Amino acid sequence: MRDRRFVAEHRGGPLAHASHVLLARWAADCAERVLHLFARCSDDLRPQQALDIARAWADGEVKTGKAMKASLAAHGAARQVKDKAAIAAARAAGHAVATAHAADHSMGALLYSMKALEAAGRPSGSELRLRLAKLPRQLREPVASGIALRLKQLGIGNSTESRQVFCR
Repeated sequence: MRDRRFVAEHRGGPLAHASHVLLARWAADCAERVLHLFARCSDDLRPQQALDIARAWADGEVKTGKAMKASLAAHGAARQVKDKAAIAAARAAGHAVATAHAADHSMGALLYSMKALEAAGRPSGSELRLRLAKLPRQLREPVASGIALRLKQLGIGNSTESRQVFCR
């Protein structure tokens, strides 16, 4: 079920186009930070291409259909590797570009970035804090609360550092 706060205005929801575009750029930035974890295991360019298409969509250069195809391709790349960090990094890219279709996928870009970091043996709480701080105030709360709901489902963010982000 989609989070209504992330339904675009043109689909009858409250999310302004400018906010939707901002979320797409933000999601691409989130995924870009862990893409090296995929690249160390594979020379498949589909996750990077997905991020390029996400940014092109945000610039108005490509249609949503192309972004949706790029998302499927990035998730396909994730299925071609065995390393858990690489899988999560490719999935982060897939969610980032899928933001063009449904803005709540932007949260998946951060969540899978965190999952990639944790799979690589790195803490994810500081990344969570950093990425949320990059959002404008009007988007920070909806994204933070959406992330908080999804952390446990994905089995990530279990560190004390991650929990402290939401317990201020």
